[in-house]
This record gives sequence, C-alpha cells and structure tokens, in this order.
Amino acid sequence: MQKRRISRLLLVATTALSMVSHAYAEGPQVRTANNGNLVMQDVPEIPKEIVNDLRRYQNVRSAPFREFTQDGSSIFVSTRFGNVSQIHKVDNAGGARQQITFFQEPIGSVNRRPNTNNLGFSMDEGGSEFAQLYLLDTQTGDYSMLTDGQSKNDNMVWNQDGSLFAFRSTKRNGTSNDLWYMSPEDKGSAKLLLEANSGSYWGPIAWSEDSKQLLVQEYISAANSYVYLLDVESKERTLIAGDLEKDSVNFGLAYDRHEKGFFFITNQFSEFNQLAYKDFKSGEVTVITKNIDWNVAGFAIDKTGKRAAFTINEEGFNTLYLMDTKYLTYKKVEDLPIGLIGGLSFSDTGRNLGLTLNTAQSPSDSYVLKLDRKPLHSDKLTRWTFSEVGGLDTSKFAEPQLIRYESFDKRSIPAFIYKPQLTTKKQKLPVIISIHGGPESQYRPSFSSTFQLWVKQLGAAVIAPNVRGSAGYGKEYLSLDNGFKREDSVKDIGALLDWIKTQPDLDSERVAVIGGSYGGYMVLASAVHYSDRLKAAVDIVGISNFVTFLENTKSYRRDLRRVEYGDERDPDMRKHLQAISPNNHVDKIDIPMFVVQGHNDPRVPVTEAEQIVKALQEKGKPVWYMDALNEGHGYRKKENRDIYTQAVVLFFKEYL
Repeated sequence: MQKRRISRLLLVATTALSMVSHAYAEGPQVRTANNGNLVMQDVPEIPKEIVNDLRRYQNVRSAPFREFTQDGSSIFVSTRFGNVSQIHKVDNAGGARQQITFFQEPIGSVNRRPNTNNLGFSMDEGGSEFAQLYLLDTQTGDYSMLTDGQSKNDNMVWNQDGSLFAFRSTKRNGTSNDLWYMSPEDKGSAKLLLEANSGSYWGPIAWSEDSKQLLVQEYISAANSYVYLLDVESKERTLIAGDLEKDSVNFGLAYDRHEKGFFFITNQFSEFNQLAYKDFKSGEVTVITKNIDWNVAGFAIDKTGKRAAFTINEEGFNTLYLMDTKYLTYKKVEDLPIGLIGGLSFSDTGRNLGLTLNTAQSPSDSYVLKLDRKPLHSDKLTRWTFSEVGGLDTSKFAEPQLIRYESFDKRSIPAFIYKPQLTTKKQKLPVIISIHGGPESQYRPSFSSTFQLWVKQLGAAVIAPNVRGSAGYGKEYLSLDNGFKREDSVKDIGALLDWIKTQPDLDSERVAVIGGSYGGYMVLASAVHYSDRLKAAVDIVGISNFVTFLENTKSYRRDLRRVEYGDERDPDMRKHLQAISPNNHVDKIDIPMFVVQGHNDPRVPVTEAEQIVKALQEKGKPVWYMDALNEGHGYRKKENRDIYTQAVVLFFKEYL
C-alpha cells in the first residue's frame, strides 16, 4: 500500500507539472496550491480579505451518528478535526469526541460487528470510489483490510453472530456489481453468491438467524428494483418483491421477528414509496403507510424485532415514526426539531434510538431518543454532540422558504429560497440558483454554511429548485426528464428565471447558476439556453457531452446511467444526446464560466471538464478552471474545499 501511495504521489506531481507546462505554452495562467494537488487555470489569487471573511464559515463541523457501542452506553460518530472526517467515540451526552481512526482519506460506511465493539468500515483513495472494506479494533486502534485492495467494495452487512458478512464487489471482473460473502478471520475466503447482469447492482439486506438465507436487493434504476430471498448454499433465489413485467421501486429492509415475512419499501400501490410487509407463506402484502402520501425515507428495526422506526420525507423535511411490528401500527414522534433525520439505529438493548438531526440552523449532530417499553412510546430526545460552527450566530441564519412556480407545461415546480434581510424597500437582491445533481435526487433544506455565506457575504438570495426528474414527489414526476425529455428540466430553469422577474425584491438582471454532477450539466445547458438572462455559471464535476460521458464513465455504472440518460449506442438516441450536449453549443454560451473538477472522478471523468474548458478557451470565452488531483466526484478534503469556496465567492463578486 505504501509503494502504491509513493507511486501515486509521483504521478500526481508529474501530472501537475505537465498541465502547468502545457497551459503556459497555450496561454492560460496556471498556478497550484496544496502541494501541487490543486491546479488552477486563470483563477486569480484570492484576496486576503475574502480568506479572512470566509474563515468562520469554513470551520463548521458536523458529527453524524454512526453506531452504538455493544452495551449502548457510548456512541460512534464521524467528524473532522483535521483535513477529513474520521471515526470518534463519545461516552456521554455533550462529552468529548475521542478520535479512533487517523487516516489521510475520509471514512465511508461504518458497521459495528455484532457482539463486539469492533467496526467494519469502508475507505477509498483520492476520491476514486474503489473503496476497500476494513475491520477496526476500537480498543487498540489496530485495523486490517478485508478485501483485495483493487476492486470496488461496499454495502457490508453482518450476519447475526458476526461470523460472516456479505458485500457488493466488482472483484470478479472489475465491472459487474456482484454479491459476495466472507469471514473476516479468513481474508481469502470470499465466495461469490450472485453474478450481476449488465446494468444491475446486487446488494445484501439482511441475514436469516441461521445464516442460511439472505434478503438481497437487485437495483436496476431509480424506477426499477427487486427483492429476492437467496439460499446461501444452493445460490437459488426467489423473487419476493417486484414485477419482472412492470417497473416498480422495491427496497428490502428487514425480516420480521419470527422470519415469517419481511418489511420493504415499494411504490407498486402508489405514486409514493410506501412501507409494506409481506408474509412469506401467504404472499399477502400489507401496505403500512397507505394513508401517508409521501416517501418513506429511512427505516430501522430493533434486535428483538418488536419495534421499528421510520422517517417520512414530507416536502423535503423529515418526520419520525415508531412502529409496533406485531400489529403494524405506528405513531409520530412529536416535538422534534424541524429538519432532516437520518442514521437511524437501535441500541442492542432496544431502549435507545440513535439518529442524526440536521436543521437549517444547526449542522448534522448525533442525538439519542430514549424509548419507553411500549413500542409506540418514546421518552426524551438528548443531543449528544455539539458541533462547532466557527463562532457564527446560527440563530441569525436565513431560513428556507418553500415556494412553487409554474413551468412551461403548467406543472408546479417546488423550490426553496434563502434571502437576507433587505435594508431598503428599493433594494433588489442578486440571485444564485443552485441545482442539485442526480438527477434522481432532491434538494432538501439542510444546514448549509455555503448558502449562508452567500446570503451574508454577497447579499444574495439563493434558490434551490427541485426540477422535474427530482425524487420525493412521486414516480411520475421522477420520470418526466427521461430520455428524449431531458431538456424539459432545463426549461424548468427558464421558468424559474421568469418567476424571478416577477419578484419585487429579486434582481432578474443579476442571476447566476451553480450545480454539481448532473447539476453541472444543468448549469452548462442553462448557459447555452439562457445566457441572455444570466450573469455567471459554476459547473462542478458536470457532464458536458452525454455521449462521451457514457463512453468514459466507469464500466460498473455505465448501464445504470444509460437507463436514465438514454443508450448512446442507439443511433437515434446518440443523435439526440449530441444535440443536447452543451459542448456542441459553446458558441451560444456568452457568460463567464467557472469549471471545477476532481481529477480521479469515476462518475463524471475529468475529460468532461477538460473538453468544455478547451472549447470555451478556443472560442475566447472567459473561463476559470480548477482541477484537484487528489479528489474524485466532489471535494472531500478541507484544504481543497476551502480554496474552492473562496474562489467561488471571488467569481461571484467579480461577475454577479
């Protein structure tokens, strides 16, 4: 591993020097930062006053809940005290965070090994997403790699006694997302359970008590997934949720307490993802949340199987419910702060529920909900971590307001808006439109020091729309941008620009767009179609050409993206994808552009950024370019994020 790291550092240095030399020969002004890992073309030096003004916003932390200890007296969280997030242990509410991992890369998933305090976790290098699985002794700090060090591995699920774990891996051929299992004591014991077909992802959900069966998940797309019951020895599988003749969402959750059935999420009976239970013997399905017309988002079940908890995504905000698994009844937990709830996990005793809570005025912190003996009753919610907010007074942060505006086809589009206090009635605010990625994702009103920074330092209103194709609003809405309808979502941005023009406190002459991944495509497409109505655009790891993106994205995810965007091998679709690709319409882009990329990005390859930057430069268009050689799909290292954030503020100050 050390040899690989040294070789990689040499490659990074060589690449940086090559890019610098090439750029100087061609014309752009190039500089580097962070030991050569951050390469910038035509990005001006950041003035000291911007660095100083933003320092507090860049020192906000979070501490999401990860696991309880075996006895439930302490919790594990992840937080950052250096450059990246690591695992910490907290022994009491409000207590000190004791760091127990010290890696140069951020920790991914965390799964406590049953009947111990040892933790399984995932970690990649440089944002490559080729994560390996590890086992950590939390007492000594010793750890070992469990996987092969080369393939992509994730979705670690322990059996009930901790003797085995199942996981997803590309180990077989580097491409297929197969299902494997192994003993952590025998690193060479990994056995293949299921081979994935082209375009499918297999993943484990839960082991039976005797470890002879597994609930497993097959994921095809955001609109199509199945649940199977797998015999571990014979490898025979039985479809138990989903219809092979008709697309539907089906996510497995857990066995019931006697393994006579299982819980799952499905949209077979509704526009929304509902919580359901299926009896193995009768095949009867009971829809538990049939009276809630919103998506079920999170779920956890206690060790006894008597009680469960789930969350509902209601217009972007979460509500929490407790459920009696015997009677399939549920009750809302009242008096929780309004925000986002995640990371649900019961202690082994079943008397405490751990969760992460995030609000518009507080970052993600860990909480513990004390539970009554009765399944539907809870006692007290206690905040266990109090993350630093850089000395900012978050009570004065702008709170998001939900708005809806009408698009070209009369459809109502939801969006959240953050606005500073107006100093005069005649003042008009510049606007920053932030477009989420996915596209099967959803902007949800979480704590955002970045948004608050723009509101405070730039005096800007920030609008985050959930254009068609976003999750959270039903399966019809999710599919409205698929295939040949791709640019309908871009028209939703045009409709938002129309709405801005009608608002007396918003300046329609000063509007910028920013977005990452698919949101980066939306930014580029908006620049193509609406340059006459925009002032600036920031494209972060965005798709500039759908054909080259599909041809160059990592093979293990290519077919998944073809389902969403269209198959570039089909001549008609290829023609359409080229027609809507922004790099084929650079002549229509007439606003300054800032392109941000991670060099190791496996999802949207660096070539997508390079080709749009080159095309803009050849046309003489103003473009800043930032490429982090030690990052992937977004910036995870604080030193890179800091300079990126400062540069975005400088870009907006100059052009907005």
